[in-house]
Amino acid sequence: MEVVRKMMGTRLNKLKAPEVTPQVQPTLPDTFDARTQWPKCTSIGHIRDQGNCGSCWAVSAGEVATDRTCIHGSGASDELLSGEQIMSCCSSCGQGCGGGYPISAMEYWQSTGVVTGGDYDSKQGCLPYEVAPCGAAGCSGPESQTPRCVETCETGYGKTFADDKHHASSHYYVTGGEAAIRQEVFTNGPAEAAFNVYADFMNYKSGVYHHTTGDYLGGHAVKIIGWGTLSNTPYWLVANSWNSTWGMDGFFMIERGNDECGFEDGVVAGLSKN
Repeated sequence: MEVVRKMMGTRLNKLKAPEVTPQVQPTLPDTFDARTQWPKCTSIGHIRDQGNCGSCWAVSAGEVATDRTCIHGSGASDELLSGEQIMSCCSSCGQGCGGGYPISAMEYWQSTGVVTGGDYDSKQGCLPYEVAPCGAAGCSGPESQTPRCVETCETGYGKTFADDKHHASSHYYVTGGEAAIRQEVFTNGPAEAAFNVYADFMNYKSGVYHHTTGDYLGGHAVKIIGWGTLSNTPYWLVANSWNSTWGMDGFFMIERGNDECGFEDGVVAGLSKN
């Protein structure tokens, strides 16, 4: 559990930032999956591995930025954006592997811009992820050190760091409750959620998660991609960053509508500019 605690890098206290409350439309569906809504954006279904590092806040932010850039561009670009850059270069966001704030990562996407960057050792994009993957078994040993901030692309990439950046036009907390969050995801694409993690979450395999037992481990950030109902229990459909060998091929469902583990109280997003 001490190893797992190191991966809980999301700081849950709220910072001062813009708030947006989407106007809920009566046509909002009962079931939704962003992967089928925007099939050209295959990044929505891609599962990352944050490794032995409390970078979930940055990795999930990179996922949301990737998906929304693709959606905004009507599928013209499906390249992964760099969680590595957000983690290692955003000094105002937190302490890299030591944790950070999702809303600050969204602000960084807007103010500084994020380059492309694939998974560990993928050689894809300008700045791929540098922390080695863990898989479902988790990592042993000390927490990985935050990689140093590098503002040059991989040799032979073909673009400069500055030319490769993608920006947001805004960043904000999504307020207004469960229906408003659904409207946000339905209209603009996946969003980042921060929540409290307890020991029983580590044993998740399938079904709709609801906290029942176990010690508090820390704050974690993930990507909401949809929702539905299973056996009369409403759920959020969520992408985790613990490798595709965890949970349901890297995804999980968590109870929806009752702010389970604070899940609906810390949702952040931004709108893609390019």
